[in-house]
Amino acid sequence: MENIKMNQAAVHLLEEWDPFHLGPDHYDTETADVVAALQGIDDPSTLAKVIQETYEHSFEEWIPFEDCVAISYKLIAIKFEAKCII
Repeated sequence: MENIKMNQAAVHLLEEWDPFHLGPDHYDTETADVVAALQGIDDPSTLAKVIQETYEHSFEEWIPFEDCVAISYKLIAIKFEAKCII
């Protein structure tokens, strides 16, 4: 059950992030890829690189690495918060 809540929170956060200002409904594939990667990544820099590559590959636009690091810290916080809930 904790994974489902974590995934929902991560999806919601990524939809709100909207790095290219296209609206939350334009990132379904990227959101799914990042949430899947989050399952096995605990390092913010590693996750940030995945985020950057995923979104840049799809949209052929550059996202500053610092922006990706900022969102990766929030995603990892969601992950660890979900693990701590009993």
